[in-house]
Amino acid sequence: MSKVSLNTLLTRAEEQFTSGKYENALRTYGLLLKEYPTDADAQIGVFLCDIGMESEDEAQALFDYYQIMKNEQDDASEVMVNLLSSLDMTQGKIAEFLNEKVDKAEYKDGIGYQDFLMFIEERGDFKRAFEDVMFSTRVILKNKEEYVLFITELIEKGQEELAAQFLDSLSNSFADDQEIYALYHKLKEK
Repeated sequence: MSKVSLNTLLTRAEEQFTSGKYENALRTYGLLLKEYPTDADAQIGVFLCDIGMESEDEAQALFDYYQIMKNEQDDASEVMVNLLSSLDMTQGKIAEFLNEKVDKAEYKDGIGYQDFLMFIEERGDFKRAFEDVMFSTRVILKNKEEYVLFITELIEKGQEELAAQFLDSLSNSFADDQEIYALYHKLKEK
């Protein structure tokens, strides 16, 4: 079987890319890499398709920049690979930084449910740990699962009145949820 023409595939991939068909272009660049594993244009194309699926404007700008560089510099592919690598690392650091800031902002005025559970374990006494936390901060519940676990813990540890208050205050948020009804039923049994 003869190899597919490098220029034919490259032209097809670039046309798909410039028309915004990033998944198609990615497949074509993949075929290119299968036949020509060291081709720099195909390697860069794969990176750019990945970027294009998240940010079309950024990908198109980088693609245009690369096309201009290819005509002006002999080491354009090397420069572009370095640029894309540093861009990828920078995006990872920015995402990590933003996630860290979100977590800190979420817990600025309280502690997370998992931290609350660790605090109870450290204290060894639910009631004492719970009172310490409730008088000094608040427990931040991030999702329904944590909410259900928290209410269940309150009921099991004899804090029925508080459990009822929590259920009543947020029951509208969960409307006809069966787990919430089950918590009311469990509360009635106590």
